[in-house]
Amino acid sequence: MTNVRPLRELAMLFTRLGVTAFGGPAAHIAMMQEEVVRRRKWLSDEEFLDLLSATQLIPGPNSTEMAIHIGHRRAGFAGLLVAGACFIIPAVVIVLALARIYVQFGSLPALAGMLDCVKPVIIAIVLQAVWNLGRSAVKNTRLAVVGAGALAANLCGLSELATLAAAAVATLGLHAASATTVRRNTLKAIEPFALFGLSAGVEAASANAAPAIVASLFGIFAKIGAVLYGSGYVLLAFVEAEFVHQRNWLTQTQLLDAVAVGQLTPGPVFTTATFVGYIIAGYSGAMAATGGIFLPAFLFVAISGPIVPRMRRSPLIGVLLDGVNVASLALMAAVIIELGRHAITTPLGGLLLTAAGLALLKYRINSTWIIAGAAIIGLLR
Repeated sequence: MTNVRPLRELAMLFTRLGVTAFGGPAAHIAMMQEEVVRRRKWLSDEEFLDLLSATQLIPGPNSTEMAIHIGHRRAGFAGLLVAGACFIIPAVVIVLALARIYVQFGSLPALAGMLDCVKPVIIAIVLQAVWNLGRSAVKNTRLAVVGAGALAANLCGLSELATLAAAAVATLGLHAASATTVRRNTLKAIEPFALFGLSAGVEAASANAAPAIVASLFGIFAKIGAVLYGSGYVLLAFVEAEFVHQRNWLTQTQLLDAVAVGQLTPGPVFTTATFVGYIIAGYSGAMAATGGIFLPAFLFVAISGPIVPRMRRSPLIGVLLDGVNVASLALMAAVIIELGRHAITTPLGGLLLTAAGLALLKYRINSTWIIAGAAIIGLLR
């Protein structure tokens, strides 16, 4: 019989994060690290980093997959479903409400002022996570060099996936150069990458999607969820190609408004699909689009979850994971730099960043309350 206490804990935590986790995947992951590593001790820093690296190796929304991984590690398959659903559903409800307002009135609520005050706080939260995780990830000088190189490469335009791959190869090469022997285990090395085959299968299946609009929405978004790497901004290119150019179901203005809603609301950025689905086919379209975009994430994590501990036990894969871990932190650091360029443009932004840093590091205040305070300040302005 399944112990209901871990499921209840997962439901409470990820429902709260689904309501309060603004700022995109890097901020979401930072908040999860604070909750499950520092506060609840469900995972060690190394275990958390291994799961983070696993999400980087598979397509789909990284922070949602991280929530699903944590749920699986905490309470098995039931935990996988509970954590993922509770992180997604609050954001979907919020986006649906905004979509209904948008369709009825043709405009969106003015949320820009609130977001201007939340962004500096998000930077402080991500900085704290990178610092805490970096102390576990950067185990030696070689990994410090790999992390710095990954950060520089990503800032110069190298894609996220290419950055991770280059870091893994560089780490293995440096390890081989300094070690007398490197144990080779080809079968275990191939296992994680076999997951990529599922992407092609889902894409091929969606090509035969039913002609009905709702079924088509599910098929198209399932294909996108199965092959999409990178940030939520990459989703923009896929949706534009499918719905603006190929089918003429959306205008450019509607597409930009949908992406804005995904960015301005808490929870997964991929709830942009919910907004698009509602505009095209109402509530049934929203549910089909939401199910399609997130279903591959549950499947990928269900397959890869049991493999991650085995990967760490393999000396060869362990070395590769170390490289991917520091590269993952480098990608989070790149997000901080990019956000900082746009968020810290006024004295108030700098003040909020400093205050949030002190609240997190010195007084150990929960990040949820800090975000709520910043949002209230933004609304009052």
